[in-house]
Amino acid sequence: MKSQTSGLRLYLSLVVACLRGQLQYQASFVMMALGQFLVTGLEFAAIAALFYRFGSVHGWQLRQVAFLYGVVGSGYALAEGLCRGFDQFSAIIRRGDFDRLLLRPRSTILQVAAFEVQLMRIGRFLQAAFVLAWALMHLQPDASTLIVAAAMVTGTMCTFCGLFVLQATLTFFTIETPEIVNVVTYGGVETASFPLSIYPGWLRFTFTWLVPLASTAYLPARLLFKAHGPILHILILPGCGLLFLLASILIWRFGERRYTSTGS
Repeated sequence: MKSQTSGLRLYLSLVVACLRGQLQYQASFVMMALGQFLVTGLEFAAIAALFYRFGSVHGWQLRQVAFLYGVVGSGYALAEGLCRGFDQFSAIIRRGDFDRLLLRPRSTILQVAAFEVQLMRIGRFLQAAFVLAWALMHLQPDASTLIVAAAMVTGTMCTFCGLFVLQATLTFFTIETPEIVNVVTYGGVETASFPLSIYPGWLRFTFTWLVPLASTAYLPARLLFKAHGPILHILILPGCGLLFLLASILIWRFGERRYTSTGS
């Protein structure tokens, strides 16, 4: 327990140091965050235009899809900001920096996670959070809806963190990150932002049973808006994201045990 507390303290210290470094160039930080806010805002404007033209998609109204979009976008922005080190892990492997991490008496998961934390992702997070808040206002939520929304964002964040960890784990064997992983990670953001019922069966299977984005976003939203399921049943589903992250960490440890240095 004491070791875990000291590890968390070290992680927070590394994160603070990383953020201080990024804030040394405040104008650059503001411009990049604003750029992310505007670019993702244009994406949602395109979705709104689609609904203005067709009215609904498979029975889902704009405010309901906006809820999905906000949950997925917020969860992804948090994961991308916190797990950027795993996204850049192939460079760490190539430079031989991972060999130094192995010599330190701390978890490599913690060290890689704190390798780079990108505060500029706050632009994307705020845009998705604004969309989510707009959707919630139009859905007239009660306390249970807000609790479900928070659980969905957390579960989605865990799922994307797990994907980043799995992407980094493959690098133990391939040195370079396979581009096909980005199809699942970045493609998952676009896919999960819409009702899964519009996609073919193989894609629904992938994002339900292999990557549980359906469990953290679509299925809870469907129970909330369409089936009006019990709140406890809905809250169980986002927990799949945490289980996915824990499984990803176990796979990481398997890959780490089989790591051989690149000799850099």
